[in-house]
Amino acid sequence: MHVTRLDLRNLRRFEDVSLRPTPGLNLITGENGAGKTSVLEALHLMAYGRSFRGRVRDGLVRAGSAALEVFVEWMERPAIAAPAVSAIGEAVPGYAGRPRKAGLRHSGQDWSGRLDGGAVAHLGDLCAALAVVSFDPGSHVLVSGGGEPRRRYLDWGLFHVEPDFLPLWRRYSRALRQRNALLKSRAGGALLDAWDAELADAGEPLTRFRQAYLDALLPHYAALLHDLAPAVGAGALHYVPGWRREEMSLADALLLNRDRDLASGHTSVGPHRADWALSFAGLPGREALSRGQAKLTALAALLAQAEHYAAQRGEWPVVALDDLASELDRRHQQRVLERLTGCRAQVLITGTECPPGLAALQAPVSVFHVEHGQIAAADP
Repeated sequence: MHVTRLDLRNLRRFEDVSLRPTPGLNLITGENGAGKTSVLEALHLMAYGRSFRGRVRDGLVRAGSAALEVFVEWMERPAIAAPAVSAIGEAVPGYAGRPRKAGLRHSGQDWSGRLDGGAVAHLGDLCAALAVVSFDPGSHVLVSGGGEPRRRYLDWGLFHVEPDFLPLWRRYSRALRQRNALLKSRAGGALLDAWDAELADAGEPLTRFRQAYLDALLPHYAALLHDLAPAVGAGALHYVPGWRREEMSLADALLLNRDRDLASGHTSVGPHRADWALSFAGLPGREALSRGQAKLTALAALLAQAEHYAAQRGEWPVVALDDLASELDRRHQQRVLERLTGCRAQVLITGTECPPGLAALQAPVSVFHVEHGQIAAADP
């Protein structure tokens, strides 16, 4: 998967700019605060429905503008020597496969989107179309933070590799909203019984999907962790389903906790409370990780997800690495980039200058410079 065009309008510093990245390594440079991270934010927004720095309404829309707009074109097959044609009919050397295009307009409150020329009803339809794996200064929360980013991590991967997951996830989310509304109104009886049954019918297979996905990620994660952070020892991933699954079904857990849920006004057990835990042969737990080890562990998990995607889909997702030089030392930068270039993944890297690991790689790289709200191609 390779992005061929990225247009940003009214996004942070950018009024109206366009970027044409190349299939391999792309370096986006600029001074601190110039807006280079915002380019990766735009891609992340299309792939996840939110910025990796927060919600759209938290400053992503340019001051004085009603809404931001992002437009992306990409190809869905790996790069080969033969030329291809973009979604607007332009020849794109080095690409082959099916051209795709998507657009999103977001005010921070309301949004509208289009995918391949047609309107989309759910933001998840856009997110399931374009695959982007992002590593940024906040990625360590995947390891050191609460359960929500880890649930999003699992669900994003399943959206892309398991066609039956998205409708099941929507079914569970709808049932959860309905049950919580009943709990808040202190309603019980047959209506609550019905939504308990619906929540359990969707939640059990959703949990099986997540468990199977985490199990499938483990070989990729273990190999990457050994390469990036050997000092922590062998790594393992453990799924925590959100109720005592080994003791009872979800239906039984909902019934058992009904009185407590009625008192609190929300559902206390189920896949929406799920998590996954990490363990390390060389450390007592994730709490013992240094900040640097937490970053490397998060990077191993994210690259494992990208590798698994490639194995299932036959192509790599786009990989976005924000401020790589400040997050990884030269040796780790080079290891990561060697792995990615060997797989012919499209990589977008930001930095105030060329990261040492990229310079040492001596691989072809396209350079873009951000300054005064504009993006321009620069000499390598």
